Amino acid sequence: MDFDKSSYNFQLGTHKGKPVIWIFFPNNQQLRDYLKQSVVAHWSQTKKAWYVRDVKQYRLMFGIALSQVGMSALHAIHPVNQEAYKRFIEELVLRGYSPNTIKTYSNEFIPLLQLIKSRWVDSLRVDDLKRYMLYCIHQCRLSENQLHSRLNALKFYFEKVLKRDRFLMDIPRPKKPNLLPKALNTEEIKQLFEVTDNLKHQVILQLCYGMGLRVSEIAHLKVRDIDSTTMMVLISQSKGKKDRYVRLPESALLDLRKYYIQYRPKEFLFEGQYGGAYTTRSIQAIFKNAMRKAGIQKPVGIHGLRHSYATHLLEYGTDISLIQKLLGHRDLKTTMIYTHISPHSIAKVVSPLDRLL
Repeated sequence: MDFDKSSYNFQLGTHKGKPVIWIFFPNNQQLRDYLKQSVVAHWSQTKKAWYVRDVKQYRLMFGIALSQVGMSALHAIHPVNQEAYKRFIEELVLRGYSPNTIKTYSNEFIPLLQLIKSRWVDSLRVDDLKRYMLYCIHQCRLSENQLHSRLNALKFYFEKVLKRDRFLMDIPRPKKPNLLPKALNTEEIKQLFEVTDNLKHQVILQLCYGMGLRVSEIAHLKVRDIDSTTMMVLISQSKGKKDRYVRLPESALLDLRKYYIQYRPKEFLFEGQYGGAYTTRSIQAIFKNAMRKAGIQKPVGIHGLRHSYATHLLEYGTDISLIQKLLGHRDLKTTMIYTHISPHSIAKVVSPLDRLL
């Protein structure tokens, strides 16, 4: 989505000692919604203004000079390739990629520009890029996942920005390790709830698990998205910019109402101290603290609640295609991985040895 900046004013500044870009605009719901769909913006109660981190993609999106941002990374890029980097970011923005994806692609494209120095990146051939990927494997020792990410960034530049269709088709992708999602069992989920005394934290964990939400989805859930009459919740503009509905767990409704009466959130269901969406980092910290208090040693992050939701639904006999819709997966193959991690299904298998003895 091309960000129309004509209705907004931007000002460089700091917030809590960190560089930010302040965003000012008329008090208009449509402009506010458009801003929050386009960027990860936060509200400052003291300044009465929205702000974003002062990073490269936002400077390019807002038409602010890059001279004072990312100096260490940009200085390592030779001037001959500065324009290529700018076109790379602009194309990502124009195609509506999320700020997180833009940051990831940027971090994966910059190392190539730094390495080739004064050589024009547009002049690189497929053989040059093959040698570069081998360099990433042998010298940089990148993981399979990061190699895929780096190749995606190169593919985007040469095939989307330079319009060289199928330019990198001859570069094979490394095999990704076939890792299963990490989930908690039902007893461990209960333990998390039992050790969480704070009402706000309790509701956050309940809804993360009870609706199978990503941490970004729970952070950006709005009060108006919840319909307690139909017990439906709208998950708006999630990954892939898709909307979907999930069912509000009846068991969470009482705590949710208590929470609303006590905290009176205005826009987002879970808001920070100074308004605006609760940060994903804070939500991750809530989960990490609950895991510690419950004495659960599994190497599981808060995304494990979403995996647990899907795994337990499957164990309870929910149709896999419905689970796909509830999770917001585009491809059923993504959801099918949960058929391989259900302990309940595995427990029903009788070993041939047991049949012999």
